[in-house]
Amino acid sequence: YLGHALSTWGDRMWHFAVSVFLVELYGNSLLLTAVYGLVVAGSVLLLGALIGDWVDKNSRLKVAQTSLVVQNSSVILCGVILMIIFLFKTQLLTLYHGWLLTLCYILVITIANIANLASTATAITIQRDWIVVVAGEDRSKLADMNATIRRIDQLTNILAPMAVGQIMTFGSPMIGCGFISGWNLMSMCVEYLLLWKVYQKTPTLARKSAKVEASELKQLNVKKESDVKPAEGVQLIVEKDVSGFEPQQEKEVGCAARIAEPFITFRDGWVAYYNQPVFLAGMGLAFLYMTVLGFDCITTGYAYTQGLSGSVLSLLMGASAVTGIMGTVAFTWLRRKCGLIRTGLISGAAQFACLILCAISVFMPGSPMDLSVSPFADISARLFENEPLPTIASPEPEIIFATGMPNLLNGSIAPANSDPEMSPEPVPLISVSLLFAGVIAARVGLWSFDLTVTQLLQENVIESERGIINGVQNSMNYLLDLLHFIMVILAPNPEAFGLLVLISVSFVAMGHIMYFRFAQKSLGKQLFVCHTPDPKAAPDSSPPGNTSTV
Repeated sequence: YLGHALSTWGDRMWHFAVSVFLVELYGNSLLLTAVYGLVVAGSVLLLGALIGDWVDKNSRLKVAQTSLVVQNSSVILCGVILMIIFLFKTQLLTLYHGWLLTLCYILVITIANIANLASTATAITIQRDWIVVVAGEDRSKLADMNATIRRIDQLTNILAPMAVGQIMTFGSPMIGCGFISGWNLMSMCVEYLLLWKVYQKTPTLARKSAKVEASELKQLNVKKESDVKPAEGVQLIVEKDVSGFEPQQEKEVGCAARIAEPFITFRDGWVAYYNQPVFLAGMGLAFLYMTVLGFDCITTGYAYTQGLSGSVLSLLMGASAVTGIMGTVAFTWLRRKCGLIRTGLISGAAQFACLILCAISVFMPGSPMDLSVSPFADISARLFENEPLPTIASPEPEIIFATGMPNLLNGSIAPANSDPEMSPEPVPLISVSLLFAGVIAARVGLWSFDLTVTQLLQENVIESERGIINGVQNSMNYLLDLLHFIMVILAPNPEAFGLLVLISVSFVAMGHIMYFRFAQKSLGKQLFVCHTPDPKAAPDSSPPGNTSTV
């Protein structure tokens, strides 16, 4: 837990700070931040299966230590480069017509992306593999450990950005870079030692050696004729993994085969994911990423247009963290009372019920929703015209970003020199209040549902496929997250935000419908019998590496 807390604290500080640094460096423009987000999402989408396959093929300690060192070293290097840019930005602008500075930006985004990929590998191996082995066959212990890790995530989500934000506010961005680099250096050493200590105290973690894993894969090959649905996906990965344990024979493989191997791994990973019995549950979780109903930069920006101050937003974020922690408590209680699969059903219903408030808020007083305003007005004006948008009369360039928002901004801020006709009354807060009430309340069901699907993946995926299946799951999550950003890019004005809310609620509903179908197939007529244990409860004869035979 201490190692995870240190790792998560560093991650949250870096993810918050790098976006602020990129905005600061590029003249208060979101371009670099948008490029960084696109590169990160695209990389995990394309490389998620390959990262998971690498996790499966190597020993647990090697994977954990390598990803830890690569992640922290990348952040440290990125921090040093950013410090150099902040110190010598003026000189870099004059060298080679600014191309050297552009190269530095590309270098920062590339290294930061490597850090994120290493962080993905760390999350897969620790949160999806190590924790299962440490818990052994005790599923209640596994649920409690998952919930504790998620509570740590919730706390660090709030506290870490606050800490680094204060340092950057009262110091400078350069001091913030130095602090984050120093933190990651210290954290890397401590985490390295903690990983080694956990590895020594848990002998079963060492069983994932090449020899043992090879024998395990042979057993899977023997049993594949009796397997039903997962057989095709398992066979694909098994054949590939077994080849990895005969390096002397594989040296004769031609260049074309080596080039094709990553693509084959990518295909096999997605096929194996599709053949998993928990496929629909994983897809249901991924669909929850296609939403603007969270505390990201999009919803925060919309809240600013509705007149909410930064202090109010910080309080709302704190409230969301509290409800998220309540969700982890609800998960452990519901799982004991109703079983794991039914916990996901109850959590999904609770989340969707709360999000109905968000849908209602779209039609309440104060909502800027106006479908008569084209969501493509900003894009067409910026791409096909060389002058400011015709709706903006003020010569100040920064107001260009307020397209379609002057009434809202002036209604809440009311500057002294504003036209009285532009701001007759403050914007009603009924709509935005309902929106955030629904978002905050839904966090209880959201995090309980997230923990449910996480444990279903832990319990129902065999050990030899655990890395690649969770890698593909991460890819699916990033794919839907990427689609939600594209959706916002296509309709960026506040008048279209209500439509985005309705689309988000629809995707959440589709995700929970998928999960309901999975639960129905798994439990059948026992679906609504709350006190009946799940049929996939831990079999007494299961080995630790395969604690839930499907």
